Amino acid sequence: MQTLFSIADASTVSPTEFIQQLRGLLDERGLLHEAADLEPFSADWRGLFSGSPLCVALPRSAEEVSAVIRACASAGYAVVPSGGNTGLSGGATPDKSGRQVVLSLARMNAIRRIDVYGETIEVEAGCILQTAQEAAAAQGLLLPVTLASQGSAQIGGIVSTNAGGTNVLRYGMARSRILGLEVVTADGEIVRGLRSLRKDNAGYDWKQWFIGTEGTLGIVTCAVLQLAPMPRHRVTALLAVQSATAALEVLRTARQDIGDALNAFELMSREALELVVRHKQLRLPVADAPWFVLIEASSSLQGLRETTEAVLMAAIERGDASDAAIAESQRQEAELWALRESISEAEGKEGPSIKHDVSVPVSRIPDFLAAADEAIQRKFPGIRINAFGHAGDGNIHYNLIAPAGSDHAAVNRTVHDLVMAHGGSISAEHGIGQYRVDELVRCKSAEETALTGRIKSALDPSNMLNPGKVLRPRHS
Repeated sequence: MQTLFSIADASTVSPTEFIQQLRGLLDERGLLHEAADLEPFSADWRGLFSGSPLCVALPRSAEEVSAVIRACASAGYAVVPSGGNTGLSGGATPDKSGRQVVLSLARMNAIRRIDVYGETIEVEAGCILQTAQEAAAAQGLLLPVTLASQGSAQIGGIVSTNAGGTNVLRYGMARSRILGLEVVTADGEIVRGLRSLRKDNAGYDWKQWFIGTEGTLGIVTCAVLQLAPMPRHRVTALLAVQSATAALEVLRTARQDIGDALNAFELMSREALELVVRHKQLRLPVADAPWFVLIEASSSLQGLRETTEAVLMAAIERGDASDAAIAESQRQEAELWALRESISEAEGKEGPSIKHDVSVPVSRIPDFLAAADEAIQRKFPGIRINAFGHAGDGNIHYNLIAPAGSDHAAVNRTVHDLVMAHGGSISAEHGIGQYRVDELVRCKSAEETALTGRIKSALDPSNMLNPGKVLRPRHS
């Protein structure tokens, strides 16, 4: 991979002088530099990475973002964009140099416009996802990007990481909902492309350069997102299945019979739900099985429940499943989803873990799981496997509960090599950040990494935007 010079190596203005410069660009609430105020921005959510930001800038507009970017470029300081700090790869955490400015867009949180006819929402980068969802719902519309962290995740972070979630099967990744962007580039230019068009083939689709690139190419300040009609009916069910292959048989028939109404198809191992039952005191409403599937479907048409019940009954009759439970109320729906959404928290109570957010073609999920289980158990005795994820789109969270002293690098190489051998990706939805940079370099082809480096050099030649994330920097 092409490596890049870090602007922090060329800074010419002292930290004290530079803080005063920034203070002159922002209002009295626009700059934080006391240690207590910096602490929330100094470590990632998982506690894996920590740094020492020089200060935190909190602009109120794209113009103020531009002013901060220009000042940092001129003085030789790097910028680390920060959203709701819900990422899992350390992408928003500064380094320990004390010469990086954290840029938080939390004060840019307005919902500028909702178009009920075009079914779009124009929302600033600092707006909380749940706030935007509620605003859309008040108009009878659905913002279908759904995350466990939606109460704190911000729109800018969701765009910049191309967030996934549980509704990808039906509604796609965040990228598929984004119609337009407003972006501040590395030289401080404001590029306004807040169009709400489903069809726009007029030249390069430049907004794609800033989706999923984790703030390394530009700062997203506002987005136009495609909404969807709010379904009137919803069915949620839990199914006990005999194997991952059996789960795919259920998925195949569900997609044939339920069709586009199928929102989510979540696969959970027995080990995953045992952790939830033990640590979260939740009840499993179906008989024990090697694997479990959580299905959600929604539609505005009648007959959804009957169709879903027929799919579940056919799975049991074929022998793919042994038991099923359908939620009869919103409370029961929440209880079923709590089983899935509590897995990571329950895993954390069990001890240290090594997390892998990977994807493989849906048809190869069983083969990957079998190969990975065999390799981990053979090479790393004592490690316990906790596998679960979004089977409908091929995204498996292949997490490993590892004893102290486990060789994380060797474990990662083993899992990621098998992912690549099965035609997959080492990051399905959590991004690269700083956590997976070395593995990305190792797993991507030389041609892909060289192309990535050329794009970065073109848009951010001094590497001032989020250095050390996604790409490997070059130090002088």
